[in-house]
Amino acid sequence: MDDFSIDPASTALVLIDLQNGNMARELAPYSSREVLGNCVSLAQEMRGRGGMVVFVRVLLNELQMPPSDVSLHAPGAPPPPPDASQFAPDAGVEATDVVIVKRQWGAFHATELDQLLRRRGIETIVLGGIVTNIGVESTARAAHDLGYGLVFVEDAMSGITAEAHDFACKNTFRLMGKVRSTAHVIDALQAGTGDA
Repeated sequence: MDDFSIDPASTALVLIDLQNGNMARELAPYSSREVLGNCVSLAQEMRGRGGMVVFVRVLLNELQMPPSDVSLHAPGAPPPPPDASQFAPDAGVEATDVVIVKRQWGAFHATELDQLLRRRGIETIVLGGIVTNIGVESTARAAHDLGYGLVFVEDAMSGITAEAHDFACKNTFRLMGKVRSTAHVIDALQAGTGDA
């Protein structure tokens, strides 16, 4: 792991669903505030190195919800308020950032994300956001199928349960890419060259 580095010119930071509705969730092992703080630090570092920063949000009132054994929402719960789909005020989205709006868990299906990444020559995606085993994992699986290199920032994401987060980070994500901490990714960005 000591030779890990990232080339900002061919890397995009993709942050999943840092929006009001998710910030209100009880998450584990990290709180939504801890995740947001780490994501903001990553975005600042990536921008400072000339890298691409992508913020993704889901329209909760248009989210695909096919029948399932377990629902993310309590039966009979009122629909999310309109501001639930807006980015958290502290997310720090800047005018130079790319914003992707989705209507499903993953950020690639029926969006322009892949096209925008390819036009910028992006080869590696650094992923963070909420929720680890839902929006982040769905996005990662599509990115992996499309041939992108992946870096998962373990403490810049969190799950509905610690067990779900840990399973994804210790098992699934290690098969798809590299799992690192926020500090490790920032160090790699500052190193600035090499393969992710």
